[in-house]
Amino acid sequence: MSTFITEQKPLVLHFEAVLRKLDDDDFFEFCQANRDVRIERTKNGDLIIMPPTGGKTGERNFYLTTKFGVWVEADGTGKGFDSSTGFTLPNGAERSPDVAWVRRERWDALTAKEQERFPPLCPDFVIELRSRTDSLAALQQKMQEYIENGAQLGWLIDPAARKVYLYRPGAPVEQLDNPEHISGDPLLPGFVLNLAPLWQ
Repeated sequence: MSTFITEQKPLVLHFEAVLRKLDDDDFFEFCQANRDVRIERTKNGDLIIMPPTGGKTGERNFYLTTKFGVWVEADGTGKGFDSSTGFTLPNGAERSPDVAWVRRERWDALTAKEQERFPPLCPDFVIELRSRTDSLAALQQKMQEYIENGAQLGWLIDPAARKVYLYRPGAPVEQLDNPEHISGDPLLPGFVLNLAPLWQ
């Protein structure tokens, strides 16, 4: 009997202290030369190489991006970004949330070069969508990292368990079990995400 694997686990490359770590320019060029995969870098310099998603995860990501994009366009107070965008966090890590949003005044304060490369800031809002092969613990650590680096709101969505974890500065993580929808108020006024399509 054949076994078909639709998604693969991320590959983590550990850079020991005796090896030269990639600086910001090296890392950017490395990512540009390997556009077929998503690459993140931890604050310690380790590289996390993620293969393309399977169809179901891609469909869910597309749903998130399009629904949030409609709100971003109508609201006009910030810039929205998809999962292919890397951000250099204050702690030195490069992360690529599945969905991200940055207040317009923070985005406009960046130079043209900073906007073209990996913006040196943490988004104000992030969404991480758990796929079948993602470690929940690893995603929870990533969400905490976003909050520690300046994010004002984060959603970790776990379709398999039908759970959403809400992250906010100075507040305990809130777990929602099988919610029908989720609101971005007050940071994202009027943005309400219907979760039913993600549970299917």
